[in-house]
Amino acid sequence: METIAFDTERYIELQSNKILERVNKYNNKLYLEYGGKLFDDNHAARVIPGFMPDTKVRMLLNLADKVEILITINANDIQKNKIRGDLGITYDQEVLRLIDAFQAISLYVSGVVFTQYTKQSAADKFRQQLKRLGIKTYLHYPIDNYPANIQTIISDNGYGKNDYIKTTRPLVVVTAPGPGSGKMATCLSQLYHENKNGIIAGYAKFETFPIWNLPLKHPINLAYEAATADLNDVNMIDPFHLDAYGIKTVNYNRDVEVFPVLQTIFTKIFNECPYKSPTDMGVNMVGFCITDDQATQKAAHDEIIRRYFQSLIDFRMGLIDEAVSQKILLIMNQANITIKDRKVVEIALNKATKTNLPAVAIELPNGLVVTGKTSSLLGASSAAVLNALKSLANIDDKITLISPLIIKPIQDLKITMLKNNNPRLHTDELLVALAICAQSDPIAKKAFDHIPQLKNSQVHSTVILSSVDLNIFRKLNMNVTCEPVYQTKKLYHRK
Repeated sequence: METIAFDTERYIELQSNKILERVNKYNNKLYLEYGGKLFDDNHAARVIPGFMPDTKVRMLLNLADKVEILITINANDIQKNKIRGDLGITYDQEVLRLIDAFQAISLYVSGVVFTQYTKQSAADKFRQQLKRLGIKTYLHYPIDNYPANIQTIISDNGYGKNDYIKTTRPLVVVTAPGPGSGKMATCLSQLYHENKNGIIAGYAKFETFPIWNLPLKHPINLAYEAATADLNDVNMIDPFHLDAYGIKTVNYNRDVEVFPVLQTIFTKIFNECPYKSPTDMGVNMVGFCITDDQATQKAAHDEIIRRYFQSLIDFRMGLIDEAVSQKILLIMNQANITIKDRKVVEIALNKATKTNLPAVAIELPNGLVVTGKTSSLLGASSAAVLNALKSLANIDDKITLISPLIIKPIQDLKITMLKNNNPRLHTDELLVALAICAQSDPIAKKAFDHIPQLKNSQVHSTVILSSVDLNIFRKLNMNVTCEPVYQTKKLYHRK
């Protein structure tokens, strides 16, 4: 069973109170830049066992009557059809998903801000779509030589050109579909406009990682470096905090590098800077709520290895430079871990060697490992999932849960009618077939009822998986890695 290493209720209480302190400090108007993911922070859930993916939203619900939400999106990302990798959807579609999710829990979304707007055609089209849906939109423009050109930034030709958003609640949460969306610039632009309109407003940053009061090389902080290797983020001791207070805290290079500029911007707007360091700007109580440090270290090591495998695949697909995987390899060296520390890797590779076909290994939460091989009926992922369910339900491995009489018509449909080349059942097709069998077969139902217990399993495939299988593993909350090789030598591979 997974060890719980985090006190969620304590975190919600501490974080809510700390944010309210900032709101009260700035006369009931605080712009809170929300880093990371709000609804589904799966990275945090993986490296801090017990931290639920929606923990940050639950915290916001504590303050719901005081909160309004602004979503920022970079107009260039819309034009480039930028994808949110963990969900496989474009940033503009992620904005719609976020609005739906916020409104479903009665959190008020006041609008969407298009940053770096230069009349991009795709941005204009999306803006019109939002207007038809009744969502307010605002335009923020590029500023030459940003953020160094302070004189222009703090003027009518800088922030002054941006649309002013008339917010109505004390706490304005600024979030985005992904990094580089202009959250901080939106907050600062609003501070400029609020000040011009005689409103005293403050700024703070909600960034879960790196965790400022953990050691610089703690595995959780190293896992953050691995997760952002493509952004060239590097954790470092905050020199401004050390100089001001004599205390070592951890921040990352981008915030440290931009802090002198932020100090100047704050001073230009308010005649003084309210913060002495990047750490001062942050509101992050996660480090005070970890209850089992050893469990988090192990979980973070697992995450670093997963990130390394994903970087190898991304390089193979031409999505990133080789330098990213090399950087993560260096992080693995700092953490004193190798891919051998991921137990399922070697087991899957050995299975593939014996069968001379793709194989998958699954380490269940109880520590048992099962494997699946490619056959004429099932892909390796489907076989492994079926074997995992048998193990969890204590069903004899020799028992057939899904009759070939059920599988055969599905294969015929795939090949004859849908013109697929691969007749083997993917994991989604397998689970549907199992659900059908469970209606009349009590043993199949017993296996079917154990599907939720696959959560937090570790999976390794000896080939790059299809998007279908990957999505099913994600929906089941199973953590997947793959060897960076395709099953065939073709140049074109369907996702």
